[in-house]
Amino acid sequence: MAVRRRQLLLGFAGAGGLVLAGCGREPSTPRTPAKIHFEPAPAPQPVSARAPGTVAVTDGTLTSVEWLDETGRPLPGAPAADQKSWVSAEPLGYGHTYTVKAVAKGETGDITATANYTTPRPDRLVDVSLRSANQVELSENDTYGVGFVLVAHFTEAVDRRAAESALKVVTAPAVAGAWYWLDDRNAHWRPELYHAPGTRITVTADLFGIPLGDAAFGLRDQRVSVTIGAAHVAIADDDTKMIDVFDNGNLVRSMPTSMGMGGSAVIGGRQLSFWTRPGIYTVLDSSDPVIMDSASYGLPTNASLGYRTTIHHAVRISHDGIYVHELAQSMWAQGNTNVSHGCLNISPADATWFFDFVVPGDVVEVRNTGGEPLDIWQNGDWSVPWPEWQQGRAQP
Repeated sequence: MAVRRRQLLLGFAGAGGLVLAGCGREPSTPRTPAKIHFEPAPAPQPVSARAPGTVAVTDGTLTSVEWLDETGRPLPGAPAADQKSWVSAEPLGYGHTYTVKAVAKGETGDITATANYTTPRPDRLVDVSLRSANQVELSENDTYGVGFVLVAHFTEAVDRRAAESALKVVTAPAVAGAWYWLDDRNAHWRPELYHAPGTRITVTADLFGIPLGDAAFGLRDQRVSVTIGAAHVAIADDDTKMIDVFDNGNLVRSMPTSMGMGGSAVIGGRQLSFWTRPGIYTVLDSSDPVIMDSASYGLPTNASLGYRTTIHHAVRISHDGIYVHELAQSMWAQGNTNVSHGCLNISPADATWFFDFVVPGDVVEVRNTGGEPLDIWQNGDWSVPWPEWQQGRAQP
């Protein structure tokens, strides 16, 4: 019995000792080391020139960041207020070799991480000029007519898909539009129908750092916004030989006109047309005066139909020299007979009014004339049917 009692007491004592030992020591919590992350992710190939440099830390705080280029110049940047990240103040840029060192403090102490980067070295840098159809660069808050066409002109041939993906057009109110590539350097943008008055159009060209094909890269980013003004539409009908001018849908002036006499002639081995081509033109610009010289399109001034003369109040509507302009000498024909080389002749009074009324982008529709339809290179963007226009996009 004495032995039994002693064993029990020892058992309790042992158990009590274990319990007391357990209560006297807190369970230990593992300490987590800090981790440093770089963006872009380090890679053997060049990283994007337009990307910023970023350092982030988890389970700790950044103590220091050194992001140095090949010359030892530090890439400007600043840490976040919580010391959890650091972002450069400028993109990585072209033609650099960077060495990066970051130090972070965590529960287990300081850690250090390093990375190395290179960025592309372009053979050529390509720029884009954002223009209207008159080939004049857009300026912020310019006003254009409802027939405004956006033109992107690249300084050299580009990969169409890459370039188009970097071009963004936003309208307010929103409307769907599409790019139409004339060639590898020129793309035009418009919606299906004329713009609504008051529309705000913002175009962004985010080209910097973008590969554009054949070792060429984009030079810079651009952004510009323009506004659409009142709906000015002039309809020149050869059946009536009148130009009816509408302002926001209201007829405000009817002007007798004399258009192209028609026919063609081969001069110097080149066939010249004397029709006013049917189609939808837009106002490109206006000049007072302008010197008109038939030699500019291949008709010598000393030929039987040649001319060189000074014209006042001339509104240009095509890239090959079609104007709406005053000509007192043809007033006898205006409204009844076509006698011009292709321009739309109107009286001095009507020409003065029209000159003051229009802005670039206003619409001039020419109907019921002979000759070939207006071509896009002549300023015939709106003459291209919408399904055909959509086919002109860079294919996805």
